[in-house]
Amino acid sequence: MPRRARPTERRRSPDRKYGNQTLQQFNNNVMRNGKRATAEGIVYGALTLAETSTRKPGIDVFETALKNAMPLIEVKPRRVGGATYQVPVEIRGDRRMSLGVRWLVQSARKRSGKSMSEKLAAEFVDAMNGLGAAVKRREDTHKMAEANKAFSHYKW
Repeated sequence: MPRRARPTERRRSPDRKYGNQTLQQFNNNVMRNGKRATAEGIVYGALTLAETSTRKPGIDVFETALKNAMPLIEVKPRRVGGATYQVPVEIRGDRRMSLGVRWLVQSARKRSGKSMSEKLAAEFVDAMNGLGAAVKRREDTHKMAEANKAFSHYKW
């Protein structure tokens, strides 16, 4: 990886069923120990469960949930003159997507439920409605950035 320049973005193959690259990235985050077929089964099952509960297309539920979970701003620690400040910084699009996907998967894993598909579907529906742990985490991140707005002149 280069130290100064941004690494070139790799072309990702789209999802097999829906042809969506974002869903492919989501499948990769759900996957454990290289079991891609299992992860795809979990995600597709969650999409069908979310589709039946909301009566909207599953891919629309997923995209709305991800949009509601993606943060716009975050805080990064900057060391200035012996003190460390939490400086609010806007997030690039790829990192925004990565954080949203990661938070959705983590909050679904922490839920209590029968199967991962059910937990993921419930998290999709909650995030689509502006509820759920992933959306709460985004709001907490935004609140922290707002509270540290006084240190925004330290960003570079």
